[in-house]
Amino acid sequence: MRGFDAEFRDLDHYIRVITDRIWEGGRIDDIRLYYSDPCIVDTPAGVSTTVQSVIDGTRATLAMFPDRRLLAEDIIQSGDDTGGFLSSHRIISTMTHRGDGVFGEASGRRVHARTIADCVCKNNRIVHEWLVRDQGAIALQIGVPPRQLAQAWLEQRGGWNKPVAGPAPAGYRSFVDPHPAAQAYAQAIEAVARGGPLATRLYDEAVHHLGPCETTRYGHAEVAAYWQSLFFAFEVTTFDAEHLVLNQGGGRPDRVALRWRAQARHTNRGAADGMFGAASGNSVEIMGINHVELVHGKVLREWALIDDIALWMQVLRVQA
Repeated sequence: MRGFDAEFRDLDHYIRVITDRIWEGGRIDDIRLYYSDPCIVDTPAGVSTTVQSVIDGTRATLAMFPDRRLLAEDIIQSGDDTGGFLSSHRIISTMTHRGDGVFGEASGRRVHARTIADCVCKNNRIVHEWLVRDQGAIALQIGVPPRQLAQAWLEQRGGWNKPVAGPAPAGYRSFVDPHPAAQAYAQAIEAVARGGPLATRLYDEAVHHLGPCETTRYGHAEVAAYWQSLFFAFEVTTFDAEHLVLNQGGGRPDRVALRWRAQARHTNRGAADGMFGAASGNSVEIMGINHVELVHGKVLREWALIDDIALWMQVLRVQA
């Protein structure tokens, strides 16, 4: 890979090695070697711009969860070494809540929670990142209702104040794969986001869905019910597929990564209540990253990462 250290065979190897060095090996200061400064990190609840913010966030997380593991489930990739690669890295973390912090007093409970990080990698560094962590799963497993944690975070931060993230680096163009299977999947998610039914014809009858708050669903009816319940709560005004790619080969099922962002209003479409409580009328941004595996052209496994805590914060915030 042009611009990368010779030790790295390919993007998959680069991501796995630096993840192991920094987070598994505890070499936190190596973040300065493998992240640019500035580096925008865009999450559902905030935006940071400096490498020091990445270091500080890592140290704070390790103070709460000192035995945290970052176990790589998959890396779906696009791009090149000219404009920049993109790695969509799905991780399952196992950890114990042993320290006080933003999740409250240490509970001593074991936790597992999923993260997907989309990283633009160029010249041996991560230069831009979109990261969605299942904060709701952490809250529930340490015994805190997501709504309660969201209210606490609003009070700690003085309200909802997520800034607009800056653009990706010059020369990088977010990839939108023209492959028919990738396009069909992205269109299906957009259609249900806009209030339509889920196109279950694209899903295997035995589909296995892993969703926010470490929930699991099986089959057409349960998967469709999740997506339709989510987007029943929010009336979507704009939907953007920010990154879409299909990877094939390597003796694996075809895999699709989709990062999407919807601007919406919390209306419950006129009903009294919904997934996120009574309608607030608040505007919300929903940032999601999905991974799917296709077998015989149909979705057999779907991982959907959305930060329920960030959504609750936007629903509960008091608008000026």
